[in-house]
Amino acid sequence: MATSERPSDRVDFERPSIARVSDALMGGQDHYAADRAVLQQILDIAPDSPAMAQEVRQWLVRAVRYLTERLGVDQFLDLGSGFPTVENTHRVAQKYDPEARVVYVDNDPVVQAHGRALLVDNDYTHISGNDLLRPAETLADVRRFIDLERPVGLVLCAVVHHITDLHQAQQVVKSYVGALAPGSYLVLLHHHNPDDGTEAATVAASLQDRFGRTGLDTHYRSRAEIASFFDGLDLLEPGLTAPHEWWPDGPRLAPLTPVNRTSLCGVARIPQALSRRTQ
Repeated sequence: MATSERPSDRVDFERPSIARVSDALMGGQDHYAADRAVLQQILDIAPDSPAMAQEVRQWLVRAVRYLTERLGVDQFLDLGSGFPTVENTHRVAQKYDPEARVVYVDNDPVVQAHGRALLVDNDYTHISGNDLLRPAETLADVRRFIDLERPVGLVLCAVVHHITDLHQAQQVVKSYVGALAPGSYLVLLHHHNPDDGTEAATVAASLQDRFGRTGLDTHYRSRAEIASFFDGLDLLEPGLTAPHEWWPDGPRLAPLTPVNRTSLCGVARIPQALSRRTQ
């Protein structure tokens, strides 16, 4: 395992971190009091959020498994990855292809330290401390580990909604997509506000407001806005849908709750015309 580090300020454990709040939501151990305080606020609004976090992880597992096992993708770039723990991208990809290469990008220093310890013996998985909002710098670093002239699975799972300016978010996604070879895939999940008067819309609006108050800005976008990240790409069936509806492994046993309707996901192929590889 190799790492690429960038200078970072000393970690402020009094301020919550998206990566650590997500870890707390998943029942992990790499979080602190400030992160648990945010988790409690989330649970006050949507007590089923931990189950939804598992739904998101299960969708990511299915998507990476499909790309690796069925389509032969053997390189993945996971942006804003958070902690590379159980059933994350490298675990799934390397289960089906032990030599699949995975690069995680996250500028949270706690994530980097945890990842370096976890992946010290894994020669095919790397951690970059670059800022994903700087695609040119990030891609220059990533090129040392994966071949951008060959198909790559680009993973943006529960990340883009933290870029609150829509135009900036679109340009960031477009920059990465345009740098990849034809036949690469975009794997994207984004928080969603159906804005239809349902309880799901109320939950989405409440969570967006609460996240903003904690300093962890999160934008729950419309279906059309989320679909814009796939413009020009070939969406695989079943299209842009809720995570539990994207090729589930079997019949659903747990009842659906409003929070199940607050994310949309999709997997799309990057065609020849979209690939520029000019970064």
